[in-house]
Amino acid sequence: MESWSRLPDHIVEVIFSYLDIRDLRNSSLVCKCWHRYLSDENNDVWRMHCLRTLSEEALRSDLLSSVPSYMAKVRAFYHAWNPNDSSRNVYIKPNGFTLHRNPVAQSTDGSRGKVGFIRGRHAWEVVWEGPLGTVAVIGIATDDSSMQSPGYVALLGSDDTSWGWNLVDNHLLHNGDSQGNYPL
Repeated sequence: MESWSRLPDHIVEVIFSYLDIRDLRNSSLVCKCWHRYLSDENNDVWRMHCLRTLSEEALRSDLLSSVPSYMAKVRAFYHAWNPNDSSRNVYIKPNGFTLHRNPVAQSTDGSRGKVGFIRGRHAWEVVWEGPLGTVAVIGIATDDSSMQSPGYVALLGSDDTSWGWNLVDNHLLHNGDSQGNYPL
């Protein structure tokens, strides 16, 4: 470990830039030196991962303009929409942050994020452009929740595996019932 600490920063950056995100996380636990180095959210390691992971469109967009560091931009991408966990009528645009629903009559469609959580408080910013439609719901769900249904229904909040906020009538939904207006 002693010889590692004598390497110039640009060599360390090159070595770490070849690791994937999981390996970087594990490497940050190896020693204080590596942890301190990988905790710098704007070093070249995170810049290189940002350039490799995010599309040009995403990097130039307003979506990431307020995100303060390269590491935070990469983290945002890994918490964005999951193109492999969406209904067949949902398309995730190449920037990774924009969801588009192909207009299909009498169909309700959904998409989940790439990362699930077991505990803690988490916040997302959702920008809904265009008309809300008959039923427009955002919320949280387990893997057991459906991503598609015939007709116009609130997928989120329709059972005990999800909570949803119906943006059309401003109701909080869970277990198929309205829990009242949200926010109060």
